[in-house]
Amino acid sequence: MTKVRRSDRLIDMTRYLLERPHTLVPLTYFSKRYDSAKSSISEDLAIVRRVFATRQTGILETVPGAAGGVRFIPTIGEAEAEAFLTEMAHRLSETDRLLPGGYVYLSDLLGTPDVLRQIGRLIATQYLDAKVDAVMTVATKGIPIAQSVSQYLDVPFVIVRRDSKITEGSTVSVNYVSASSARIEKMELSKRSLPAGSRVLIVDDFMKGGGTVNGMRSLIKEFDAELIGISVFAEGNFSGDRMVTDYTSLIRVDEVDTKANTLHAIAGNYLVQNQDRLHALSK
Repeated sequence: MTKVRRSDRLIDMTRYLLERPHTLVPLTYFSKRYDSAKSSISEDLAIVRRVFATRQTGILETVPGAAGGVRFIPTIGEAEAEAFLTEMAHRLSETDRLLPGGYVYLSDLLGTPDVLRQIGRLIATQYLDAKVDAVMTVATKGIPIAQSVSQYLDVPFVIVRRDSKITEGSTVSVNYVSASSARIEKMELSKRSLPAGSRVLIVDDFMKGGGTVNGMRSLIKEFDAELIGISVFAEGNFSGDRMVTDYTSLIRVDEVDTKANTLHAIAGNYLVQNQDRLHALSK
């Protein structure tokens, strides 16, 4: 590539890093890409690092040594996280979101790219120090969330299904109890989806009693993999004992009025669980 001006170099370098989170990029790559000295590249990266930190876009980590380079780690700041969760709680509290059976309509939110980007950043920030090999969800509402999180963590996502798909090949299946309906259900995952020993993060769109999440937890054990954490976009009220207690929720539906067909939502436990981390990132 021909030598480019610093302003052009900074724009292209920033775009390159944003599109490749958690990927180690050698300085020699940028040096050859822009036909520039390593010292100039280092100065450029210092500017990018400062802007990322100031705008709370993420961390630009430097890895020293001959095999080193720079790695962009996406994060979200405390104020931005709180503002987003407040907005989501307000939007979930809108009229006519409550569906028959106590379900909450989320498709408009989880079909919006900007909402999914922020969800991905929030969950990825919580696990930025953890080694995650795969993000797991169940079809179908959790798929866009899993895709967003996996993009920000730069790991694959795997989809658990409740019915067989011939395109999945041979599968591993488990029976689980649906906490909300008290029925026995089945879910399965392709044998090729998850290598043994994988460290797995479960994500889902909505959780009541935790039966579905608990089923995915059972599947992880069947694959001799390790559960790293559980994150859900929203949790609802549940009168009994939840099958899952160690989880993170972005939003919590705390009041439901089936007669008036209304609900009220607030921020979930995400801010409390990640208070110290978010505060440190916002300094």
